[in-house]
Amino acid sequence: MWIKGGIMKLTKANKVRLLSWIQISPKAYKATDFQGNTDIIPKSQVVKEVLDGKEGSTVWIASWILEKKNIQYSNKTALFDKFGNERKPQKIEVHEPKKIEPKENQEIEDLKR
Repeated sequence: MWIKGGIMKLTKANKVRLLSWIQISPKAYKATDFQGNTDIIPKSQVVKEVLDGKEGSTVWIASWILEKKNIQYSNKTALFDKFGNERKPQKIEVHEPKKIEPKENQEIEDLKR
């Protein structure tokens, strides 16, 4: 994804359903999942919050930090830009050049030793 001469950084995040989601400081949240596991999540790694209110909260958290934490998370992943907007993965096409055989001898006589 290109923006103004640079590449937009996308963050891979997992969907997490939480029983409670409490901001404990300006830089961190306390997350409790439905199994009773509790852990601290840095605010910088929270990609998107969807606060339901009735049955807990759904939060998208950066995948790399969830691997180090003790809370349950879904295997549903998505890519997000820095504004929290979900992006679809770009399809990458790989082109392999065709091998072309020369029609005649390509040696240059003047350059031979």
